Amino acid sequence: MTHDNSATGTGGQGVRPENGRADTAPPDTDEVYLVVRNDEEQYSIWRADRELPAGWHPEGRRGSRQECLDHIGVIWTDMRPLSLRRRLAGADV
Repeated sequence: MTHDNSATGTGGQGVRPENGRADTAPPDTDEVYLVVRNDEEQYSIWRADRELPAGWHPEGRRGSRQECLDHIGVIWTDMRPLSLRRRLAGADV
């Protein structure tokens, strides 16, 4: 449900936390992850023991990789970035 796994750029541009497709940790590890959200209200997961990249903020949920991905699957119902949703909402007036 989450997308790009790139970690390039500076100042938060193009930096995205790990996503559900990345295979950096086997699913049976005890690593703790955070659900994170950016200013466009896009969600991803990030290992709790790592500093968040610029532009990403903890959403409040922490747990196993799968628990975090499952939570994102429930709460992230509209994949459109916030700026697009706002633009489309203004066009409807």
